[in-house]
Amino acid sequence: MTALDTTCINTVRFLAVDAVQKANSGHPGMPLGAAPMAYVLWTRLLRHNPRNPGWFDRDRFVLSAGHGSMLLYSLLHLTGYDLSLDDIGNFRQWGSKTPGHPERGHTPGVETTTGPLGQGFANAVGMAIGEAQMAACYNRPGFEIIDHATYAIVSDGDLMEGVASEAASLAGHLKLGKLIFLYDDNRVTLSAGTDIAFSEAPAKRFEAYGWQTLSVADGNDVAAISAALDDARADTSRPSLILVRSHIGFGSPEQDSYKAHGSPLGVEDVRRTKEKLGWPVDPPFLVPEPALAHFREALDRGAKAEAEWNGRLDAYAKAFPELAEELQGRLRGELPAGWDADIPVFPADAKGMATRVASGKIMNAFAPKLPALGGGSADLDPSTHTALKGLGDFNPPLASGEDSEGSVGGGWSYAGRNLHFGVREHAMGAIVNGLAAHGGFIPYGATFLIFSDYMRPAIRLAALMGLHVVHVFTHDSIALGEDGPTHQPVEQLASLRAIPNLTVIRPADANETAVAWKVAVETRGRPVLLALTRQDVPTLDRSRYASADGLRRGAYVLSDARDHKPALVLIASGSEVGLILAAAEHLQGEGIAVRCVSMPSWELFDAQPQVYHDQVLPPDVPARLAVELGVSQGWCRYLGADGDMIGVERFGASAPADALLHEYGFTVDHVVARAKALLSR
Repeated sequence: MTALDTTCINTVRFLAVDAVQKANSGHPGMPLGAAPMAYVLWTRLLRHNPRNPGWFDRDRFVLSAGHGSMLLYSLLHLTGYDLSLDDIGNFRQWGSKTPGHPERGHTPGVETTTGPLGQGFANAVGMAIGEAQMAACYNRPGFEIIDHATYAIVSDGDLMEGVASEAASLAGHLKLGKLIFLYDDNRVTLSAGTDIAFSEAPAKRFEAYGWQTLSVADGNDVAAISAALDDARADTSRPSLILVRSHIGFGSPEQDSYKAHGSPLGVEDVRRTKEKLGWPVDPPFLVPEPALAHFREALDRGAKAEAEWNGRLDAYAKAFPELAEELQGRLRGELPAGWDADIPVFPADAKGMATRVASGKIMNAFAPKLPALGGGSADLDPSTHTALKGLGDFNPPLASGEDSEGSVGGGWSYAGRNLHFGVREHAMGAIVNGLAAHGGFIPYGATFLIFSDYMRPAIRLAALMGLHVVHVFTHDSIALGEDGPTHQPVEQLASLRAIPNLTVIRPADANETAVAWKVAVETRGRPVLLALTRQDVPTLDRSRYASADGLRRGAYVLSDARDHKPALVLIASGSEVGLILAAAEHLQGEGIAVRCVSMPSWELFDAQPQVYHDQVLPPDVPARLAVELGVSQGWCRYLGADGDMIGVERFGASAPADALLHEYGFTVDHVVARAKALLSR
């Protein structure tokens, strides 16, 4: 290691240490130990352009161990991103560009929001899938337009999390050769050494997953780290895990102790650490000119790399104009003209169809015109109806003599648009986040609504990052029937509606489902969740009832009292809309003026102006009855003090759907009785 290497590494270390100390909050141990491996990657291999963090063919870097955020912020500042030394000094403060954990969209150069351990690991797998799929679709001999790697620094804690295990297993199966992880093997967690809870052999585990594993015995040996990275890059048929034996809090009095993990070193220990590593005690936030000049070489390298890529892209556009136009549209996040032209309009049908079935027909109508759409389910394609027919399976290309029997699209290829996640719901949620963060995709993941509980951390992070992800959740109520309470969602809708910046849509019939998919595809800056039925629901006669386009406003008047001001407003979402319409017929037959409101999305409705709210739910009509197959939590905001709710306040049971709906009070007679009781108060 040269003197310049040492200076550069210590610059990274002590920017982090000084920022944590000034904030009196943060995690100094990880940056002190992992700085050498990060330095090697960022100065010798990583292709990026600090002046244009969004350059598409850049290598992706994920700090999955997000608690070590100052390691990343130091690198971003030093290599020339729009992150000043003042920003470094403002670590963890109100309005700062350097929050406690990295946040996508908040700090230039941060690819994904990390901190909850394991999430960044799985996001990076999604990014590598994105690169492989787009490369297979668009690269042509002599024109490798999509050609970048995905790197991450992962921690002991990441490897302990189940989501990382799920994602690692899938990555090995998919043979993602451009996925390279540096494992900060410091053997210390927040509360103690890893030996109290983690005695496995990670190298053997990852080898069993199908990864290449490499070891670096000394985390300060930059030559060994560099050689391991070269070996990892050379193996294009397997993802790679490089186990780097590092020392948390390196050089500090708390080296190799959990005490270095999540607390400032303290003024005296900062002094001792600097003295031990030969660093000036003062001033803080020191950046020696030779170190800065070396790191800032990334500016010229990045500008040159992007310019060369732009030149290749221009040549590609001349050689393959149609492909180039399609690619550029995906990179810009544009929707092709007429993408939704073939979405069916479903005729009125009293029997109707399940909204999950309608969704499958809708997806397959527009998917051929929307190449950005890709995704799959957690082993539930036959039930969620989310397979894209004829569009191939994303899997390693088959070797000669191998059989792809059973594949959705008739063959395996990285160009395939159907992802098979296996029974890995949590990884699915985090991987589709990675696809969205990579860019060029409108990714979706599908499973039963009850299993959204397995995915909640990833759903929350998609909302926090404002990622355009579509979650397709079927079997949305106790009406799924005989599988019983373990599979019957009750509290899930309320729980998901509580997540900020997530749009939840529960369509009433096939035509509302068509509009819901249009909204999901057109939405930007937030994830969208579709909650769909297992059971058939009537396809409403839109010549009699209002247009399904009303879904775009979240709630709309579906039918109204004839020539009278309504005395009662019935409100429902999803499968219960047909129920309130039937109940309204009975009530109006008895001379009671009833308005029926379909409310498929609270979030879309809440975004409307108050004047529209008052048009749909008149303030002078206090008698409001909501009907939904879920807990009543949250409905009070629309019902007011004089409203009522027919919901499900206990777990479901194993029985045929019709029996369950009767026992739980989701019948016309019960809705009519509750409505009359409400009016008689």
